[in-house]
Amino acid sequence: MPEARATSRFQDNQHVELTAITGEPTTTEGVKAYGRNSVVPRNARDDISEEIEREAVAQGPIRVGEAVVTSAGRLPYRAVVHAAAMGYADDGSLIPATAERVYAATRAALARCAERDLRTVAFPALGTGVGGLDVATCAQAMTKAVCAHWASGVTVPARVVFVVRDEEARRAFEQAIERAIAT
Repeated sequence: MPEARATSRFQDNQHVELTAITGEPTTTEGVKAYGRNSVVPRNARDDISEEIEREAVAQGPIRVGEAVVTSAGRLPYRAVVHAAAMGYADDGSLIPATAERVYAATRAALARCAERDLRTVAFPALGTGVGGLDVATCAQAMTKAVCAHWASGVTVPARVVFVVRDEEARRAFEQAIERAIAT
């Protein structure tokens, strides 16, 4: 089996070779594939085309815990994976992120990557913005999902990068990765 690995880094994926990025839709309708925790570099957010949003909306609504894939438009990736770790109910109330929802959304995103042979993918800390989940819980859920994905025998994506916005989040993901490796 090829070596699979997970790493974390500050929010700068311009120097990481990736085949896909994961965005968290700000609604389960699939609209707005980038938010506060997005892995899309801020200077590239204008390149998120209406085409990408139309593709995501056409596949929606995206159920919480699910993921869909669109083209990457003018972004330098093969695809954008839209993973819904939180959402909104029909009455407009927030369906907050939980460890279980983050785990499910991460597993779904990894499955979509495997289906399309997307060998490297970057994830934001799903559910830690509007979703309200603390970073440490998110890191545990996401690394658990990555480990379960690889333990199932699936080797794609072979590289997962957690792109985080601050040192505290980077430490949380590094610790979660270290714990996962130790078990």
